[in-house]
Amino acid sequence: MLVRHLPVLQVPTVVTTDRAPEVSLAALDTVWIQLTGTLCNLACLHCFITCGPKEDRVPMMASADVRRVLAEAASLGVREFYFTGGEPMLHPDFWALCEAALEVGPLTVLTNGTLVDDAAADRAVALFDRSRYSFDLRISLDGMTAEQNDPVRGKGTFSQITTAVRRLAARGLSPNLTVVAHGDDMSGPAARLEFLAFTRSLGLSRPRIKIMPLLRIGREPRRTREYETAELDCLDGELAPGLDEALVCGTSRLVAAGGVYTCPILLDAPEARLADTLAGSMKPIALRWAACRTCVADGLSCNT
Repeated sequence: MLVRHLPVLQVPTVVTTDRAPEVSLAALDTVWIQLTGTLCNLACLHCFITCGPKEDRVPMMASADVRRVLAEAASLGVREFYFTGGEPMLHPDFWALCEAALEVGPLTVLTNGTLVDDAAADRAVALFDRSRYSFDLRISLDGMTAEQNDPVRGKGTFSQITTAVRRLAARGLSPNLTVVAHGDDMSGPAARLEFLAFTRSLGLSRPRIKIMPLLRIGREPRRTREYETAELDCLDGELAPGLDEALVCGTSRLVAAGGVYTCPILLDAPEARLADTLAGSMKPIALRWAACRTCVADGLSCNT
């Protein structure tokens, strides 16, 4: 199987697509909303869609468009929503849009946590307490020390993120901490138990951890490497029985300013754009991108 090597800002596609596995949309359960496009206050070295303070190639979504998506999703029976980016808390209408989403279903916000000051923590608690549906924050933290985290997320971010987690914990909220396995620090059960103990030291009495494998797209190929041809054999032919049911693309879609895409990973793949509307995107897709390897072989699930 050959791979066409593209610039790191794009998702490399599998050239031989005639045998790429096909995944049908079993049900549209989840809608991801790329609230701030590629705008982020950080520029993490392993970011799979190359977000950053000057990354505006995918623009921020207009508030009216987000509300339109929420209304369409509700009419289609969507069960839950995710706000992502970039950094979704940079959106000027962030809290109002959170309220709008929580009127129709559960909401999870993916954030780097650096903007969770005391005022934001208070608003999160108030929203959590009065919402009919569940409201969750998923905060990215890539290590138990600044030496582990800061080389990939930026100098000083470990202190900012852990302070944010302590703020939320002090108010009775327990964010889900997401760790990307970008080194050997999280390999093996002993290391993961150590990380669990570390999260308790931040004040979380019932910590939740999501460990994600690396996606070798975006900035990651510059930091380490891109996918190798031998790694893509799992995308040649049919999937193992039942595997399609576990893939995110079998139950969800991503909405960004540019339209509706197969999943949050493929924002930079023009071929992954399915339609202008959610209703138009409800069709089978082929796993023709190298990044699909991480979902198929490593069990990546973007959902919490």
